[in-house]
Amino acid sequence: MQEPPSSLKIERRTTTLRELALEKMRSAIFDARFQPGDRLVERTLCEELGVSRTVVREVLRHLETEGLVDSLPNQGPIVAVLDLETATEIYEIRGLLEGEAARACAQFADERTIADLEASIDTIRSAFHDRDHRAVRARTAAFYERMFTAGHKHVAWEIVQSLTARINRLRALTIASDDRGSQAVQEMRQILAAIQAGDADAARRAAIAHVSRVADIARNLLIEGQAGLLLKRAG
Repeated sequence: MQEPPSSLKIERRTTTLRELALEKMRSAIFDARFQPGDRLVERTLCEELGVSRTVVREVLRHLETEGLVDSLPNQGPIVAVLDLETATEIYEIRGLLEGEAARACAQFADERTIADLEASIDTIRSAFHDRDHRAVRARTAAFYERMFTAGHKHVAWEIVQSLTARINRLRALTIASDDRGSQAVQEMRQILAAIQAGDADAARRAAIAHVSRVADIARNLLIEGQAGLLLKRAG
């Protein structure tokens, strides 16, 4: 019996390495190990990650589709620069989608949903307390996934997921700001209180207010970062 063409075979080890390398690179960008505008040299990345150049190239292409990497003519791949215009648009989209998801969740939520959301907020508070920013990002995403799915906003959640990398990069920026942990937890508890009360309009307002607050923080940080970059170049 003739075997199928080799090109159709699944290379499990290569796939695993690619996924691991992709997650490492995402985390390095989120944690600012790689700064905006930094060149991403394939040979260096191969050495640091311990993978082949083929894997590195695949990872960089994937990160480019997520908006975390830009490929510049005559320069190659660099860490994408967080610009104010893009960030503002992302927060506008978040406000629209999360506001409607919170409204819908308030209409459909049962006791199990309330308990799940409350537990998520508790884990977020603990992650902030431990300064585990990766856990904050993961557990915050879990909170929103539960809110969206409980409100039957499955397509809206798919849209949010398509922006996950950019959202998490902005989230990595804002959660490191002073006292953001207590503020974020308080704002999320206000969303939950409205959902628990079945007040759809209040839930929507609380969700939009939460996004608006974090958008202001991100805007100020990005403006400060751009000013610092200009001073650095001028020096």
